[in-house]
Amino acid sequence: MKSLIRELLKISFPLIISSSIWTIQHFVDRMFISWYSVKTLAAILPASFLNLATSSIFIGTASFINTFIAQYYGAKMYEKIGKVVWQGLYWALIGGIFHLFLIPIAPNLFNIFGHEREVLYFEIIYFQILCIGAFPAIASISFSSFFSGRGKTNIVLLVGFFQTSINLILDYLLIFGKWIFPEMGIKGAGIATVISGYFALFVYIFLFFKKRNISFGITHFKFNSQLFKNLLKYGIPNGVHFFLDISVWSIFLLIIGKLGVIPLSSTNIAFNINTIAFMPMIGIGTGVSILVGQYIGKGKPEIGEKITYMGFLITFIYMCSIALSYVVFPDFYIKFFKPKIYMADFENVRNLTIILLKFVAFYSVFDTMNVIFLSGLRGAGDTRFIMKVFLILSIFGFLLPLYISVYFFNAGIYISWAIATFYVITLGIIFLSRFLKGHWKKIKIIEPSLPLT
Repeated sequence: MKSLIRELLKISFPLIISSSIWTIQHFVDRMFISWYSVKTLAAILPASFLNLATSSIFIGTASFINTFIAQYYGAKMYEKIGKVVWQGLYWALIGGIFHLFLIPIAPNLFNIFGHEREVLYFEIIYFQILCIGAFPAIASISFSSFFSGRGKTNIVLLVGFFQTSINLILDYLLIFGKWIFPEMGIKGAGIATVISGYFALFVYIFLFFKKRNISFGITHFKFNSQLFKNLLKYGIPNGVHFFLDISVWSIFLLIIGKLGVIPLSSTNIAFNINTIAFMPMIGIGTGVSILVGQYIGKGKPEIGEKITYMGFLITFIYMCSIALSYVVFPDFYIKFFKPKIYMADFENVRNLTIILLKFVAFYSVFDTMNVIFLSGLRGAGDTRFIMKVFLILSIFGFLLPLYISVYFFNAGIYISWAIATFYVITLGIIFLSRFLKGHWKKIKIIEPSLPLT
């Protein structure tokens, strides 16, 4: 048992740090924007979430390459690993082109929700810039999976560290106009994100083509229709799940924006604070997914099951501690978002955020079940069930009740957050139940007889 815990922590710890670094990048990015103005703060998260929503099917599909590689690696089918990575690159090209077509229609997308004119302008600009960075974001996931799926998570950590460093430096220079650079505000934040994304992709490509990786089929770059179809068969349900997960929270933010700048800004801050704790939990979840995949590849799903339970115990203890801090020390987190101007507005934002953090604290404890048991199911390839759950529950258990409550019954911020909390809790219970039934142990996503050339 101790050896399995060490194995989980060995793979997960770099991912936890990597996720934390990613969190720091976005936390500081939005903190700089909050210093710049309240209205840019109100704009940045809806625009970010909508960009994630539009790219999520591509990102979610590419991220499932991690499971393929983990299972191929566990089964010692090394020559097929590089081929999967290349299929992910072709998928990234499709996603990058798609996002270029979104740039001219961005105003139409944001005009639907009727935000204030200045906030709307900032949302459109930031979204359009992020669309330029869609290709490197998707492609980097494919190349990073080459390392993480084999358990080489330290490489992912190092690349993430350098990417974040570049992003934060450029953030400071471009948002506030330091050194030789002009003051660009939220536009500068978007440019910094795109440039750092291309940097990460170039580093991954350089490391991918090292001579020591030849045995993993890295030169097999031809488009492989059978493998590409297999990737889409299991990856697209994963991408649809990711799309639904991002989309519902994007729509949630856009609907909250209808309630005014103060509720939207408070929700943005509460979500950003939650991200501080949530992303390390994602690191453990990814580690669980990798090891479940590897042990299924080895023909030992029962060991993957034990690792999943250990991952849940670790994250549950961690999340309970963080949730308690949200309730007891809310100002410790909120103070980082205090702007240099609009002080009166921010006091109202602060008071509301303190209450919203209590919602976050409550549902975060249940979110451990959602993240960890979903990760175990994903590592086995049970993506169709995950997709169906999100499809049904996101519509009938979240968005429809939220829309009816706000637009027909004039519900306020608290009812809206109560609906969101119910949604998260229900997801966690469903995925725990699915994992306990054990159907995932019988799923086969790789076969030695798969006709690959």
